[in-house]
Amino acid sequence: MRESSLDSEVKTLRIEGVSDEEVRAGLDSLGLRLTVPEARRLFELLKRNPSRVEATIFDIMWSEHCSYKSSKRLLQKYLPTEAPNVLLGPGEDAGIIELCTHEGERYSLVVAHESHNHPSQVLPFEGAATGIGGIVRDVYCMGADVVAVMDALRFGDPDGANKNKVREVASGVVSGIWQYGNALGVANLGGDVHFDSSYDENCLVNVIAIGVVKEGEIERSAVPEEAGMEDYDLVLVGKPTDASGFGGASFASDVLDSQEWGESRSAVQVPDPFLKRILAEANKRMLTLVHSRGLKIGFKDLGAGGIACATSEMVAASGLGATIDLEKVPLDDPSLSPEVIVCSETQERFALAVPSSITSQVLRIYNEEYELPFIYHGARAVVIGKVTGDGNYVLQWGGSRVCNVEARTITSGISVERRSVEAQVSETEPEFSPPQNMGSFLLEFLVSPNASSRRPVFSFYDCEVGGRTVVRPGDADAGVFAPVDGSGVGVAVAADGVPSYGKISPYWGGALAVAEAMRNVACVGATPRALSDCLNFGSPEVPEVFYQFEETLKGIGDCARAIWQKGLPGVPVPIVTGNVSFYNEGDSGRAVAPSPIVACFGLMEDYSKAVTMSLKESGSLLFLLGARLNELGGSLYFQELLNCLGKNVPRVRFDEERSAVHFVIEAIDGGIVASCHDISAGGLVLTLAEMSMASAGSLGVDVDVLAIDGPLRYDKKLFSESSGFVLEVFPSEEEKFRAAAGQHNVRPTLLGVVTGEPAFRVREGSRPLIELSLGEMRARWEKGLENSLA
Repeated sequence: MRESSLDSEVKTLRIEGVSDEEVRAGLDSLGLRLTVPEARRLFELLKRNPSRVEATIFDIMWSEHCSYKSSKRLLQKYLPTEAPNVLLGPGEDAGIIELCTHEGERYSLVVAHESHNHPSQVLPFEGAATGIGGIVRDVYCMGADVVAVMDALRFGDPDGANKNKVREVASGVVSGIWQYGNALGVANLGGDVHFDSSYDENCLVNVIAIGVVKEGEIERSAVPEEAGMEDYDLVLVGKPTDASGFGGASFASDVLDSQEWGESRSAVQVPDPFLKRILAEANKRMLTLVHSRGLKIGFKDLGAGGIACATSEMVAASGLGATIDLEKVPLDDPSLSPEVIVCSETQERFALAVPSSITSQVLRIYNEEYELPFIYHGARAVVIGKVTGDGNYVLQWGGSRVCNVEARTITSGISVERRSVEAQVSETEPEFSPPQNMGSFLLEFLVSPNASSRRPVFSFYDCEVGGRTVVRPGDADAGVFAPVDGSGVGVAVAADGVPSYGKISPYWGGALAVAEAMRNVACVGATPRALSDCLNFGSPEVPEVFYQFEETLKGIGDCARAIWQKGLPGVPVPIVTGNVSFYNEGDSGRAVAPSPIVACFGLMEDYSKAVTMSLKESGSLLFLLGARLNELGGSLYFQELLNCLGKNVPRVRFDEERSAVHFVIEAIDGGIVASCHDISAGGLVLTLAEMSMASAGSLGVDVDVLAIDGPLRYDKKLFSESSGFVLEVFPSEEEKFRAAAGQHNVRPTLLGVVTGEPAFRVREGSRPLIELSLGEMRARWEKGLENSLA
């Protein structure tokens, strides 16, 4: 590292020549979460005591949230991130894959996936809203237009001992998401919701944003190499800096303590979707200027770590440095200290590195054309510093250098080796009799929080703003939108992950999350082309938790490789972006269930071919793909009937899964499938019920479980959560359907037919098992979640 020094009057954190206890006391006095060994490592790097500003910067940059110090080695080891269609993999704010070519122009799909768990537990509305705000900035700063968002939510037991708090958190989170997203004017295309008591003290709010950009107009967060040869200014754009969000990254890298929630609230940012919308339009105008001049810039959102993280990463990526005058940063409160100014996570801000030749024009766009100072008090674009060629990151305040460190030392992070000890699972497979009245049980089952309709959640979201939506949330297993005006290309998106599976086997929990996300995209006729993941776990310092984390990664990686991209044998479906969220636990010390949440992004050449789950025509045939196996471990059936987990978790049979997924895509593209729905949580019976309840008019089903091969008892056939599909096929297409299945070595089972009356009939040969009115089923199903959250 280069020699660096501070001005003599700058206050420092004493590390040299003092005891560990004194170092700890000094860290505590500054509110820092650095460990004593980390503080001593910092001294070794700097060869001197750090200033308070430097110590604060490293506290944030070495947090789990920013440095991935416990996880990055395993992420690199297990996850496939490269494929021919990947333009930008993990490492920047968002991942980018090839989308299509239209009228001679190449377009790309930009995706980002993050968590905002701790803030959403402490301040549900603000935490969830700023989660959406942060994730769309990640996509905007790649030069893309954000066209859709999704959210995957995990809440505690709404009927348990902590039900009042759980319901309060859930209500606040949903309100924050819809009020921010709707005001921003971006369509919400779905996600998923699960309830489990392990989330009583720590909800999970995972957010996903999707954007579109012309390939030639992709922006990078790194300052371009040209900045080493010509003058580049660092420009801060957006709200005036305040203390909100200060320490947010460190807050997200520690266990939630309800005794400190009053203090923690200051680590949650304050959202403003209307200003964000203006900034988005101003950014487009700025980028038009840049592209018209053929110039290169650096463009990055300000999230965790604020100015310090954004600007140091921008310059370090190109081996450059920066000099920043903190007195030029617009402030909401002039009394803020330099460490708060540089590390606050105030929302609705971006950092730019632009050639000095266009700086005045850039400032004019934001401050005059889009009138930021008049839209929000104190908001504006302002030059705060310069890019330098010496590689040092220098911050000035009050005429003194309060930080002088090589930029790459700040961003290189640290790595921690964690112990991994296999977590012992004591669950057994229960012995039991089926319900005496399966129809009555099904009606109660449909009301349960994890089986009931999600419409009470997504009905708040604007799913069609922007006019690109083709298939709305709830109509199919994936949302579908048209990304490029005038093109027939469609994009399908889905997010999945069942926490109960990970409790039994974190490996299969990870693999099943990938497989279900891919099945959901295939169900509308799209081909999976990329994945993202958000990995939510307890403390990595607990060996059993770290074992769960590593096993989950193995499962995700194995499945992404095994169910390779259709048409590209052996080429994995790549993971192009994601996030790791540790320390998800509360006062009791109970960690959340291992919770990988995987999003899949699929492409289809003609979105008009997309199918939904609703039944289409009386007399159609209902086919099952996928054997029904004794795999009810973690099932909703066991949870609702027996209040237990069980042991036999579903497994992904990779070759069979790949064949089925690729066959379904081909069959839908060929026009021989009328509707399709995957089998996952709730099993075959819930899949059939949802297809029936989604149907308009007088359509129902009549199916016979005797048609399903194997020795399983009828209730296990109905509720087994082994993966699979149910497809509706018109009789005229049966021959083509069976022939195509044979070419993929897929064996479909004819379950029954679509009937012309609104009744749900399931039988075992001539013996009726379930015979219910769809009206009664739908009424209960649609009210279940609403009642749980009332």
